[in-house]
Amino acid sequence: MAGGQERILRGRIRSMQATKKITRAMELIAGSRIVKAQQRVAAAVPYSELITEVVKDLSAGGASSDSPLLAGREEVTTTCYVVITADRGLCGGYNAGVQRAAEGEIKADVQSGRGYEIIPVGRKAESYFKFRGYDLGRPFAGFSDAPSYEDAKAIGQHVVELFHSGEVDKVELIYTRFITPGNQEVVL
Repeated sequence: MAGGQERILRGRIRSMQATKKITRAMELIAGSRIVKAQQRVAAAVPYSELITEVVKDLSAGGASSDSPLLAGREEVTTTCYVVITADRGLCGGYNAGVQRAAEGEIKADVQSGRGYEIIPVGRKAESYFKFRGYDLGRPFAGFSDAPSYEDAKAIGQHVVELFHSGEVDKVELIYTRFITPGNQEVVL
């Protein structure tokens, strides 16, 4: 083999070894983040189960349904989709599944003559739907690594305001439910 070819091959081998080291480092970082995320999910489960039980008990106990939030609307002309994704990628189907599910629902609304508004939560949802020319409402992003109560409250207040003002008749949340690191479920 000529000396020039050998030098080129050695350069490619070094390049591949460097890429391998970078990929391994990214793997280790992702592993540590998954452990932290699993801990946050485990800590939130009791709270979400209890709040669900409280709402069920109030509903079953004959709590007043005078609230427009509990009554709903007879005719739905506009649906608000709160699409929850991450701010960054490299997380497998976590974002893609939510985006596909939302897009399918929106297309069904458009075909049946109903309007829609997308509230993107996370940069991935915002860029996905903006690139495809969908109608976007107010975006919320920049906190998916460490979401707080204040972030959720801001989103909730905005969506409730849209409902109370009559801009939307129905609100749908679309997000990924974490089951295991290799198994997530899209929830509508």
